[in-house]
Amino acid sequence: MSLDWIYWAISWILLIWHSAWDAIGVPATAALGTNWAWILSIIFLVITVRVILFPVFVKQIKSQRAMQALAPQIKALQEKHKGDRETLQKETMELYRKEKANPLMGCLPMFLQIPVFLGLFHVLRRLNPDNPQPTIYGWTLDQFNSASNAKLFTAPISGRFGSSAAELSNLGANPTTVKVIAGILVLIMMATTYLTSRQMILKTGWAQDPQQRMIQRLMLYGIPASLLISGAIFPIGVIIYWVTNNLFTLGQQQWVLRKYPPPPTANLTTGSSSRTGTAARTGNNNRPGTGSKAAPQAKPSGLFGRTKANGAQPQAKPAVDTKALAPKPGAKPVNPKKGRPAKRQG
Repeated sequence: MSLDWIYWAISWILLIWHSAWDAIGVPATAALGTNWAWILSIIFLVITVRVILFPVFVKQIKSQRAMQALAPQIKALQEKHKGDRETLQKETMELYRKEKANPLMGCLPMFLQIPVFLGLFHVLRRLNPDNPQPTIYGWTLDQFNSASNAKLFTAPISGRFGSSAAELSNLGANPTTVKVIAGILVLIMMATTYLTSRQMILKTGWAQDPQQRMIQRLMLYGIPASLLISGAIFPIGVIIYWVTNNLFTLGQQQWVLRKYPPPPTANLTTGSSSRTGTAARTGNNNRPGTGSKAAPQAKPSGLFGRTKANGAQPQAKPAVDTKALAPKPGAKPVNPKKGRPAKRQG
């Protein structure tokens, strides 16, 4: 299948934003070794795509909430069909269908961004002064030449960490500068990719379903690690796109997670039980030496065994006049038999 429509769409968005920055008055010449009009065009390409995909992102969050709500039922199925993988998978999929939950929805926004990433990769890879087709995908010759010479701190946006010395020489770039700039951006790309996955898992908890948990581990550790190798072939402009996309995701996730918080039963820790959940299961039985003191137990008091509120001070007893209760001089004892020895039984 031809991807020309993607290349046309990416080129059109880039050129529209570049024209907008030109109209605003962003200088076309380099400032601080950077052609900001083209850098801002790549950044706002990210914003354009993310705004378009925002409804899909909200559906992703809602699907994850549905999956979390089904976690107890999935765990019960795992216990019921332990050792019978085929039946477990069949009943799990039936549960998903019945509750209208889609475990693959969590990866949909990422999958939809892959064509955009590939399109930008192809478009930026073409930015070479020796390209025989500079005006393809709607570019004018002036726009193509301007983008081919666009730089970020003197490193061309079409340059790569793995570019040969001949390729960088053709772009008029210093190989050492390109490798330093590209290397720093790759590290930032890896860090922000890890943080976006970690933010989501910390807020939503680890999935109970083994397949979902495997996907979470892949996104948390596998993808950032793979960027250490694949980042060497990415043009600097593509890495700018990726880093900007990650920063946008961090902000967007923070907003959405506040608006659609995870259910109270969700485990908010990564792979361990929360303290609150542990206290609830153990009945809040605090033992001596654990560093926490048990709340004082209310003791029954009063006529009908009513309990006093915790921390309330006991009411003072009314003073008794002992002199008024003492027997008067010469008065007979109230119980004259008291104190006599008991009679023996014959």
